[in-house]
Amino acid sequence: MMAYLFFSLAVFILSLLLAPLLSGIINRVKAIIGGRRGRPLLQLYYDLVKLSRKSPVYSHSVSCFFKAAPPAGVTVAVVALLLLPFGSLPPLISFPGDFVVLAGLFALARYTLILAALDTGSAFEGMGAAREAFFSALAEPIFLFSLFILGYESRQFSLAGMFGGLDFSIWQANWSFYLMLSFTLFLLLLPENCRIPVDDPNTHLELTMIHEVMILDHSGPDLALLEYAAAVKLWIFSLFIANLLLPVAGGRFLTREAGVIEAGCVSVALILLLIFAVAVLVGLVESLMARMRMERVPQIFTLAGSLACLAALSLWR
Repeated sequence: MMAYLFFSLAVFILSLLLAPLLSGIINRVKAIIGGRRGRPLLQLYYDLVKLSRKSPVYSHSVSCFFKAAPPAGVTVAVVALLLLPFGSLPPLISFPGDFVVLAGLFALARYTLILAALDTGSAFEGMGAAREAFFSALAEPIFLFSLFILGYESRQFSLAGMFGGLDFSIWQANWSFYLMLSFTLFLLLLPENCRIPVDDPNTHLELTMIHEVMILDHSGPDLALLEYAAAVKLWIFSLFIANLLLPVAGGRFLTREAGVIEAGCVSVALILLLIFAVAVLVGLVESLMARMRMERVPQIFTLAGSLACLAALSLWR
């Protein structure tokens, strides 16, 4: 039991440390394809340190809702990460129905950010908040439905049970289900993490902004917290996909202590490679696709919902 706790805690801390690296991988892939040198791989780390040293600036019109959004976003991201298994490693927190809590945590973080945007009294940020609320209303049911059918397939309704019982024989028997569900979560990753073709985290064009417009008035440590929370959220979605694509042998360790160490290290290494591969894939998508027109963005959710329904139908074939 101590080995479970040690490895889970160590991987949790490792995830918190490596989460900002995904942004650097995405930007580096885009730079290579575009024939540019690009920004340093650790650029987000530099930005977070620089922002944390600055003093925040608040408008006279904002209230406590504006100031509460950054710490709430980081807290939600960290707690959500506690609920997720890491390959064969169990999560630090697990209970039946925790996938509903996970979706609720994402909704809570989004709600606080929307309140902060509306609290500024800016029509510009209100526009971004309205877009965020509309697209989240499309994404959240698909995300919950995907987790529900995963629980139905595994006969477990906790995240640890959904991924812990997945081994190669089960994956091979229902490979089409897991592939479609992985692609569904990848399609949700793009709008949920403000990536092209839905959104662009690097733009400041008012007609195309969704997430970035809501954090324009945040500065200093508050902006650093929001950027870090976004990095952890991207890590969480990538971890979901990696867990689905890597069937671990029952999600259980070997009985001997040496076996525990060996199984844990191999599982962590493979999951990390898959997470970084998801970041590379995001970079490829952003390099090969343009930003979609706003009225065409719901097509992404339509495709994701259709794939989730096909995955559910494949269980009754």
